[in-house]
Amino acid sequence: MIAIWRFLIKNGPTVSQRIDITRTLSTERKYVETTEKDGIRTIRLSDSASRNSLSLEMLKILVSEIKRDEDNKDLRSILLTSDPGKVFSAGHNLKELTATNAKSHKDVFETCAELMRAISQSPVPVIAAVDGLAAAAGCQLIAACDIAVCTERSSFSTPGANLGIFCSTPGIPLVRNVPRKRAMYMLFTGLPISGREAYECGLVSKVVPNDKLDEEVGRIIDAIKAKSRSVVHIGKTFLYEQIDLDISTAYFLGTEKMVNNLKIKDAQEGIRSFLEKKKPNWSHDYEIN
Repeated sequence: MIAIWRFLIKNGPTVSQRIDITRTLSTERKYVETTEKDGIRTIRLSDSASRNSLSLEMLKILVSEIKRDEDNKDLRSILLTSDPGKVFSAGHNLKELTATNAKSHKDVFETCAELMRAISQSPVPVIAAVDGLAAAAGCQLIAACDIAVCTERSSFSTPGANLGIFCSTPGIPLVRNVPRKRAMYMLFTGLPISGREAYECGLVSKVVPNDKLDEEVGRIIDAIKAKSRSVVHIGKTFLYEQIDLDISTAYFLGTEKMVNNLKIKDAQEGIRSFLEKKKPNWSHDYEIN
């Protein structure tokens, strides 16, 4: 898409090409390439020179791209990916963490935390497609996503202690995704786990053969697109709200949430369509029936 875009800028689009452009939003920056088509925003990490390190500028761009136009009903999911078979992200840019850059250290970690919150607060599912290494803050990014799919050749690690800086912030979503003993193993040893091990301990949602990543991600995206955007948003918001609640409080609030969910038009449209054996016509809105 990027090559096509450059060609059109230089030579001018034909009528049919203009139509294609209106259907596909494409932006290119130094650190990421973002394309948007058919309700899917794909954010590709593209700073191979730094192994897709999460520099302060990279973090700011990712926050911006996650939050951009988030209330647009046409946006159905966000996909985070990178070039296949290499490094998804090696974590923070260590050059920014030296003593000479001490003034920016807090900005780096606060912006990283903002990115992780932006993912959980996004009204649409954020999906990670991993084919390669995800280390330290790169592993944190995977753990923070709603859904993660990886290839068998992928690996995940939190090796900060090897360099004298414990992966405290990467450990936050890690220990909320995987059993505590596995999280401690990763954090204390710095040793990587394979894609298969990441799936078995719950760090990723699916592990697939190396040549099946796009196919599996497409299947997941299509399944999400078949749902009401507003219903998915309601569900995602509640899932994050109830995680740290005691079970009685969670059930109390969950009951209230489902009763209120039933009041919106998309809920009744879904029930009616099921009973009538027809495809639902979602409004993707929150209008009360």
